[in-house]
Amino acid sequence: MTDSLAHPHLRFEPASGDPDGPRRIVILGSTGSIGTQAIDIVLRNPDRFRVTALSAAGGRVELLAEQAHQLRVAAVAVAREDAVPALRAALADRYDAGEPLPEVLAGPDAATELAASDCHTVLNGITGSIGLAPTLAALRAGRVLALANKESLIVGGPLVKAIAKPGQIVPVDSEHSALFQALTGGDRAEVRKLVVTASGGPFRGRTKSELADVTPEQALAHPTWSMGPVVTINSATLVNKGLEVIEAHLLFDVPFDRIEVVVHPQSYIHSMVEFTDGSTLAQASPPDMRMPIALGLGWPERVLDAAPGVDWTKAQTWEFFPLDENAFPSVPLARHVGDLGGTAPAVFNAANEECVAAFLKGGLPFTGIVDTVAEVVAEGLASGIVMKSQGGAQRSGTPAQGTSLTVADVLEAETWARARARELAARAARTPSEARA
Repeated sequence: MTDSLAHPHLRFEPASGDPDGPRRIVILGSTGSIGTQAIDIVLRNPDRFRVTALSAAGGRVELLAEQAHQLRVAAVAVAREDAVPALRAALADRYDAGEPLPEVLAGPDAATELAASDCHTVLNGITGSIGLAPTLAALRAGRVLALANKESLIVGGPLVKAIAKPGQIVPVDSEHSALFQALTGGDRAEVRKLVVTASGGPFRGRTKSELADVTPEQALAHPTWSMGPVVTINSATLVNKGLEVIEAHLLFDVPFDRIEVVVHPQSYIHSMVEFTDGSTLAQASPPDMRMPIALGLGWPERVLDAAPGVDWTKAQTWEFFPLDENAFPSVPLARHVGDLGGTAPAVFNAANEECVAAFLKGGLPFTGIVDTVAEVVAEGLASGIVMKSQGGAQRSGTPAQGTSLTVADVLEAETWARARARELAARAARTPSEARA
């Protein structure tokens, strides 16, 4: 195996270090689940971390202003330009007269600008493929990238791999953080397989037919984790696990046929590495994202008491079940998409985001999410829209092979996939009588 993007044995030295004070951090997606938990870690460790800038979509300007004031950041950014007046007013309400206000950036490129700003580590907690540009900007600027935005690696894998140095990316997803840690237990040549755990979501044990009438309210009631709506629905369909399989392949350079998924409802074992001698190393901790977030911010040192540990004085049972790929076909579909490479993962991810939106609005049945995504991927392959990394045809003069993939290629494929997914979702929309049936 080659050196991975997140090679645990190598320490990446960023272009901007912090030898004489707290590590300077930029948090992208600060008002989301990952961002708010990261801020909790920072506020409890002021001697170790100092946040210099925050970015958010712009829907929660009061929270963003409060975060900026608490952390005394130099800059804040919102993707929505129409949120700027409300943000400036919220900031003015919190800062005393004469106290310098943070610089306000706005627009679709604002987070990307912050990602390249002077800091040690960029935590990318943005949801969705819009996180790709900030990921690339942070890597090009030589920052350590604490990556919670799996979609940027999924849709732009060859682009990210082309510029990331060994050790520059520290994964923040709990599963990949677990693999990252467990891989320190042996040489890469000794790795037999990666085992990615899944909680199974709220519908573990149901057959595909039993999933047909699932409502958005039921799908949003995750039994273990508290996450945003898109990630929660992805967890219910197990699309999230499919994306994580692709991400594990890209991060750790392990072939797809050596990455397994196992259902573990208690979510204490976050993932495992099996070595060639038959031993398996597992990373265990209670389901609390502050632990992998803290590791991403502090690597290669750990953060004291980042989250509670396992209480070994109490009796407990941890269960493991094989994944029902018939009821949850998203994982085998993701393996297929990952094998195709090129723009196929971008099409998969973009189509899924549109189908999730349609489901949340009541316009697409739960099982229609993955079925529609599969249809979009198949149409993209048949029409040549999807560029494959191996044997793919050239489109618009751009070779499909390897790192010749461009951001423009990804965006073009995503645009087509979103439009086609919306068309198919509208066609599959249930009538009121069908919804009641």
